[in-house]
Amino acid sequence: MSVSDESPIRLRHRGSRAESSTALARVVDPQRVLVSTMPRQARRIAALIIVGGFAVLLFMVARNRDLADWHPSGRLAWSLSLLVAVMLLARGIDLGRPVTGVHAATALAMLLAGVGAHLVGLGVPGDLLVAGAGFVVMWPLPSRPGGGPESVWPLILATRGDPLAPFAMQSTKSVFFNDDRTAVLTYRTRLGFAVVSGDPIGDSSRYRALVADFARMCQRRGWRIMVLSCGAQRLELWRDAALVHQSLMAVPIGRDVVVDVANFDMSGRRFRNLRQAVARTHNRGITTEIVYEQGISDALKAELTDVVRASHGVGRYERGFSMMLDGVLEGRYPGVVLIVGRDHNGRVQAFHRYTQSGAGSDVSLDLPWRRLGAPNGIDERLTVDMIAWCKARGTRRVSLAFAAFPELFDTKDQTVAQHVYYSLIRLGEPLIRLESLYRYLGKFHALGRRRYVLVSVRHLPAALLVLLSLEFVPHRPHR
Repeated sequence: MSVSDESPIRLRHRGSRAESSTALARVVDPQRVLVSTMPRQARRIAALIIVGGFAVLLFMVARNRDLADWHPSGRLAWSLSLLVAVMLLARGIDLGRPVTGVHAATALAMLLAGVGAHLVGLGVPGDLLVAGAGFVVMWPLPSRPGGGPESVWPLILATRGDPLAPFAMQSTKSVFFNDDRTAVLTYRTRLGFAVVSGDPIGDSSRYRALVADFARMCQRRGWRIMVLSCGAQRLELWRDAALVHQSLMAVPIGRDVVVDVANFDMSGRRFRNLRQAVARTHNRGITTEIVYEQGISDALKAELTDVVRASHGVGRYERGFSMMLDGVLEGRYPGVVLIVGRDHNGRVQAFHRYTQSGAGSDVSLDLPWRRLGAPNGIDERLTVDMIAWCKARGTRRVSLAFAAFPELFDTKDQTVAQHVYYSLIRLGEPLIRLESLYRYLGKFHALGRRRYVLVSVRHLPAALLVLLSLEFVPHRPHR
């Protein structure tokens, strides 16, 4: 039995006040399940019986000439609204979605309101309320955020070679542990999909059992699985249909950009652009310093906050899911390092935020921040100085970012399909500048392993909506 944020906590002190309080909390828990799921075959049979039986009932009502006080058009609309409600209910049963107290109470209130609306002559609002009752009663359960960074930090320290491991701490993610808490994966639900973020972390020998337990939990809650930013070395975990109870297709979305610290050297022709960018910052008097986020002074925090607010107009809100932390400058997460760049007047012009994993063997860039009009080359300078700092500490790898769809930007003679994809990416430039990011990352010549989205073919349209909303819809304003 694996442990997740969805599992109720049971205290075993008989007769104790703590046990009574916990029992009361479970009773009033808005996610307390009233109706659980059935085996998949039984759910399908039940759904067919409900839809078929109700369709026959509607046919009989529609044909009944004795109901003279019902206008034919109104009778048809009422019948259709009931049919829609039952079909939505049947779909929820087929998906295995449980019903909670909140679901049941809300759906009952909508149903009674719909009947009341019909009684006072409000036909259309009544029909919508009745149809909506079937939608609400089977609305998918949400996930709950995890228990804080301290719950996963020991496993992040134990995980090497995974640039995304530190982002398991993000506060919006839910966590799912194996039974002895030696492995964990993180996810978030949206529109009935449980979207796994990156790869599991911790003891790799426990990953298979962890994924199997997670898939069973998703079945119980009526969630379908997607995986965002799965590493190539973990594809077999999720493509085993017998293990995850779904058939998932792997779609490549890009590559990690990971610098081999020990062998990094800017000499040679291919690093000429990088050398020139760094040299410009030295000529302009740019200096850098490295500090731990949890130890910054109030004065430095105020300076850096000003940079966040002035950073390309995007510093007002936090966004991102699989490859970003939140809570910048709040000191919430352990192991977060900042490298700060100042101009010759001592004013902060930019800073980068990095996270650590593998007991310091791996460092990953979270986000870069810079003022509009900051000196050219300052990002390259901060990155190069960070690599030098990591080399002195014995760090093996520095992950700079993720290069999405690098083949689209490298190919000169694009096919028709590639040109269409490239045009769609250009439409998203206001949200994320993928092409300019790729040109910047290309200066380091450090393309690494591929990453994938894993999704069922029949869920592709929904997957696009879910994944884009997770990555680009803001979480909250920066504090």
